[in-house]
Amino acid sequence: MNFALQKTLELILIIGLGVLLQKKVAKQDLKGVKVLILSVALPATIFVALLKIELNGTLLVFPLAALTFNLLMLLATKYFLAASLHKEEKSKKRTLMMLLPSTAPGLSCFPFIVAYLGDDTLALAALADIGNKIFVLILLYMLAMHWYRKNAVVEKQESSSAKLKGLFISLINEPINIVIVVGLVMLGFGLNLSSLPTFFQNTALSIKDLMTPLVLLFIGMAVRINKGEFKLIISMLFRRMGLAFLLSGLFAYAIPALTPAMILLLVVFPQSACSFWPFAHMSAIQSMEDKDEQPNPTFDVNFGLNILACSLPFSTLLIIGIFSFSDYFINPITLLALGLIILAISFAPDIFKTTSFRADRERKITSKLLKRKSKMTIAKGNYEEEKTLNEAKAS
Repeated sequence: MNFALQKTLELILIIGLGVLLQKKVAKQDLKGVKVLILSVALPATIFVALLKIELNGTLLVFPLAALTFNLLMLLATKYFLAASLHKEEKSKKRTLMMLLPSTAPGLSCFPFIVAYLGDDTLALAALADIGNKIFVLILLYMLAMHWYRKNAVVEKQESSSAKLKGLFISLINEPINIVIVVGLVMLGFGLNLSSLPTFFQNTALSIKDLMTPLVLLFIGMAVRINKGEFKLIISMLFRRMGLAFLLSGLFAYAIPALTPAMILLLVVFPQSACSFWPFAHMSAIQSMEDKDEQPNPTFDVNFGLNILACSLPFSTLLIIGIFSFSDYFINPITLLALGLIILAISFAPDIFKTTSFRADRERKITSKLLKRKSKMTIAKGNYEEEKTLNEAKAS
């Protein structure tokens, strides 16, 4: 069996096991699994990833390109992709803005790159992932905290120093942030993972290996998707896919000297599944809001979890399709056309709904006007009849 397909089936099977465990796992047990992920497995994964970073000045274009894609997707999600949501659904819109621009190439993209394009292209993809990590670990966390502070209901007016103190305490209380700070400090002093004692390296790597199965099991156990929400999520994933094809086509068209392998890397990397790390930020903020008894949550965490559950199989099947018909996806014009077609199809139901809503509204207004005109006509006729009778009586 093809290695990439086998890897995909492994990941989907673990999610399936989580779904089968739903009836055996209570909600309070899920909180324990989430704490294990956010406080142990995820910090270990981030720590190892940070200490493996080796930047080369000539290769900075790859992380910069990935970071540029993330930022463009963030802007597009705010003004374009999430346009279907009502203004009142602020928590869902913020959740989409956290998840749709993020990518998790390690889960959904790297296994296929190594299977179809080889180790050299995988090394370049890993470099590009540095830019993505900066976005999902640092920039999205800062954005989430900004929304949290903006959305927080404070009973008494706090001074600026009190706000900064509260923010600092919330930062140092999170293991993820401590790990990021320690990792960046070590990189600043020229240290990496091999600089640590062997027993510490092995411990960090062993805990890191728990990350993928724990996350997939958690997604399977916790996911609850209703029919209406499923339609919305699939629609958003299609819009994300179409916009990613469009951006990849623009990059490939602007740089005609790219090899077919580089174009395929440019196409499949943005199509990776949504990252779990933004969900970790949202979960941390949800915990703070639960302590503060915040009435209006900043994020819809359950909605975010459902997006993650749909995004992984969606992206893996898409990437398999891209590699299976790779000859069609190395043409920039094809990518641009495909992106525009997918975006048009994904927005078609919204346009139809808007048109139908306007038509129904116009029909209702017309009906009301006709009824009012009919009543006025009847009233006028009654008035004329009564006037004639009065004149006849008077004569």
